[in-house]
Amino acid sequence: MNIPSEIRAGDTVKWRDNSSTDVFGNEVKSDEWTLKYFLRTNEAPDAHTSTGTVFGTGWEFTLSATVTGDFDAGTWYWQAIATKGAESLTLGYGSLTVEASLSYTGAATPKFDGRTQVEKDLGAVQTAIRTLIAGGAVQEYRIGNRNLKRYELQDLIQLEGRLKAEVNREKQAELIANGLGNPRNMFVRFN
Repeated sequence: MNIPSEIRAGDTVKWRDNSSTDVFGNEVKSDEWTLKYFLRTNEAPDAHTSTGTVFGTGWEFTLSATVTGDFDAGTWYWQAIATKGAESLTLGYGSLTVEASLSYTGAATPKFDGRTQVEKDLGAVQTAIRTLIAGGAVQEYRIGNRNLKRYELQDLIQLEGRLKAEVNREKQAELIANGLGNPRNMFVRFN
């Protein structure tokens, strides 16, 4: 299945799928079968169904900008089901990531935070370190029968180091995915 693994809300998305075969080796092609993609997310009660149009012996799919503009950012799950009469056959399933659209009209509200979860966690740890150093946090306190203990400075510094390493790995993977190469590669020229 050729559905993209990542899309941006508000973009027109197109892909084509080739004909397939069933478990007995019989052809599943567009002149006899209808192929539909069912998309759903667990982050909101959103769903969409896309029916393929004939393209050779396969199918072509289009999600309009209006349709994807209504998609909430996050993980979406899909299932491709071919039908012919009373027969139904799952040809594929998986997930895709919907990225939030940065386009807007009028005022740019609400605020947009494009950081990954690891980057957000790193920011929170760095804020906690600054607060602890400035003397604004208590190590441990008790309210009624509840007890709360905060991180110690050395634990926060270790956590910060681990999160920085994870952020660096994410950035390297993003560079590689965007075709900009691995920043860890070293090239040597001999004359």
